[in-house]
Amino acid sequence: MNRIRVMLVEDDPFWQQHLSTDLADEPDIEVVAVAGTKEEAVLAAASHPIDVILMDINLTANNLDGLEALKELVPRLFDDGVKVIMLTSLTEREIIMKSFQLGALNYITKQSCKDIVRAIREAYEDRSTIHADAARIMRNEIQLMELTPMEREVFELRKEGLSKSQISEKLHKSTNTIKSQLKSIKNKLTSFKGD
Repeated sequence: MNRIRVMLVEDDPFWQQHLSTDLADEPDIEVVAVAGTKEEAVLAAASHPIDVILMDINLTANNLDGLEALKELVPRLFDDGVKVIMLTSLTEREIIMKSFQLGALNYITKQSCKDIVRAIREAYEDRSTIHADAARIMRNEIQLMELTPMEREVFELRKEGLSKSQISEKLHKSTNTIKSQLKSIKNKLTSFKGD
């Protein structure tokens, strides 16, 4: 049986130990490298054959350097078929979307770490489903792609609770323009309540 070769990129000793131990219990998975920094991850990826990378996003303080490592590693490893699964405690929409834009195959929060083994196997077999931790945000973002940049700005301000007149003031647009954009947003997004 071919074992799935996993590199764990995680700076927290608790998570390094916890994940390494859990993965070692799986007969078809082998942790071939553990890295705690972006630099260690890049070096380890160059010197170990890897199938799947589990990548934390904050490797040093709150620097999002896991995203930098992802950006550096994906182009180098793409031709070898290496898959990257982000494993983090962060749930911000921008970070989830950036992870996928940079080439992550999946995004799982540490609260859902019980799903990691299945995600590794799916990634290895090229049949990965986007985990529920990221799927709702991805669906919302795909719907929002229908909006023009100005409509998106109006949408975000409305979501923050601003009234039509407050949005009008903030964007230096007439109230009628804002009303018209809210109507357009409502027509494009069935779930949007613009009034």
